[in-house]
Amino acid sequence: MHAYRSHTCADLTKANVGEAIRLSGWVHRVRDHGGILFIDLRDHYGMTQVLCDPDSPVFAEIEKVRSEWCIRIDGTVKARDEGLINPKIPTGEIEVFIRDMEVLGASEELPLMVFGEQEYPEETRLKYRYLDLRREKLQNNMKMRSDVVASMRKRMWDKGFREFQTPIITASSPEGARDFLVPSRLHPGKFYALPQAPQQFKQLIMVSGYDKYFQIAPCFRDEDPRADRSPTDFYQLDLEMSFVEQQDIFDTIQPVIVGVFEEFGGGRKVDKTWEQISYRDAALWYGSDKPDLRNPIKMQVVSDHFSGSGFAIFAKLLEQKGTEIRAIPAQTGGSRKFCDRMNAFAQKEGLPGMGYIFWRDQGEGMEAAGPLAKNIGPERTEAIRQQLGLGVGDAAFFLGGKPKVFEAVAGRARNEIGDELGLTDKDRFAFAWIVDFPIYEKDAETGKVDFEHNPFSMPQGGMEALHGDPLKVLGYQYDLACNGYELVSGAIRNHRPEIMFKAFEIAGYGKEEVEKRFGGMVNAFQYGAPPHGGCAAGIDRIVMLLADEANIREVIMFPMNQRGEDLMMSAPSEPMNEQLRELSLRVIEPD
Repeated sequence: MHAYRSHTCADLTKANVGEAIRLSGWVHRVRDHGGILFIDLRDHYGMTQVLCDPDSPVFAEIEKVRSEWCIRIDGTVKARDEGLINPKIPTGEIEVFIRDMEVLGASEELPLMVFGEQEYPEETRLKYRYLDLRREKLQNNMKMRSDVVASMRKRMWDKGFREFQTPIITASSPEGARDFLVPSRLHPGKFYALPQAPQQFKQLIMVSGYDKYFQIAPCFRDEDPRADRSPTDFYQLDLEMSFVEQQDIFDTIQPVIVGVFEEFGGGRKVDKTWEQISYRDAALWYGSDKPDLRNPIKMQVVSDHFSGSGFAIFAKLLEQKGTEIRAIPAQTGGSRKFCDRMNAFAQKEGLPGMGYIFWRDQGEGMEAAGPLAKNIGPERTEAIRQQLGLGVGDAAFFLGGKPKVFEAVAGRARNEIGDELGLTDKDRFAFAWIVDFPIYEKDAETGKVDFEHNPFSMPQGGMEALHGDPLKVLGYQYDLACNGYELVSGAIRNHRPEIMFKAFEIAGYGKEEVEKRFGGMVNAFQYGAPPHGGCAAGIDRIVMLLADEANIREVIMFPMNQRGEDLMMSAPSEPMNEQLRELSLRVIEPD
């Protein structure tokens, strides 16, 4: 017999009754039923109930066993009594009577329990992550993650893509976040960088004549953490294609994403028709460039109804250039109690409040109620109601100012209203491509034009577009939104050196600076670069959605904490003096 096991803890069934077997695993829990000891023995594959009574030659040893000891048992498979069968597990029809036992690894008192779903502080969970990872939920999450990656790989190969690996140690590249720098021992005073993404390399692969590339790529960015973003590193399904337009990228990645969500989404509905929404419309309708389309609410501009009205706050606001009033329609939200609750939500978001109107039946007809209704009068409130398509029992909430200032809060209010009123379909994955991103923006204080989004996107209209108003230039850039998260980002690349130099010139970067910072790519583009484009899908975030988790750390094997620290391995740590001398570095204490 094998030294440790003849079967896993998920293998044994009624067909094995009477067999002598060997199992190894962890003691999930111990129960004493009138002198008979029952142990749920757990391994990566499942659970088997093993038991021991005073007749067993190792009963005294079994009595010493505690939770999370790693043990090996030899025993005989027995059928459970009919009333004791556990249909929830594959081994629920049998149990194993222990004849022999060996302790493979005893455990000290546990800092956190593996059995059950008790909540522990994040600091404890991350410091003892190897124990945390034994818990059933995380075991399932990590299995799913592995299976999702395997599924993505197969789907990409089936589409004619090949996987190529790009360097991990490279030059600094501007991807919109801070680099992690790596000092060079052989070149004192110079630094490599960990790649924020394989962006330049995958474009160079296209220049090299490889038509379709993909990679499950590690990416490194020194970012502030969020619930849906790791502060140090993440993985993405990275792909690039030659001789393609924007729609070709969409048609390539959509069946991969749909297939993965159908395979691992637990039966939830997966939208197969993906709307294409312009960046500006997404901001207007949803207050976000990653809208949650499970929520049917669309915001609308209602400035005309408040211009010159009796509601002085909005009327005076609209006299300022670049301001507008937007309405958030709220079907079934027509009660003062709900409106007051949403007003309190706005105050928590740092606003003085949120204006509202709600419509109620007064017996003799519909009446608009609320402070705004009284101030602007029945004609204007009726015009608002008709524009928003609302009726009795509905409400509308209003925010005003310069859109860039209040859009994000309006978007969060829209989400809150959808959740509170049960309008958001939680049993669905809703996708949309966000397209037509503006390439440039103007700083409100300095008036300087700079890149608002990816500087390497091909401008729509090519060189001709760059000779007009830069704030009207749109790029062939796109994001895929799903349930309020950005899952995919990509672009058709600017592969023409003359267009690239002009694009950077508008943002104040001269030709010499572009050649210095992006020399490898710019030089390559002068030797017959094909039109190309691609995208990258965030694997961590996709698995987070599939596992129905609210925090990305629940689907990463060994995540950092909120401060970018690895509490288990004590990183970052102070270097030794010998290491610093070897790298010609000196640490200067911060002020």
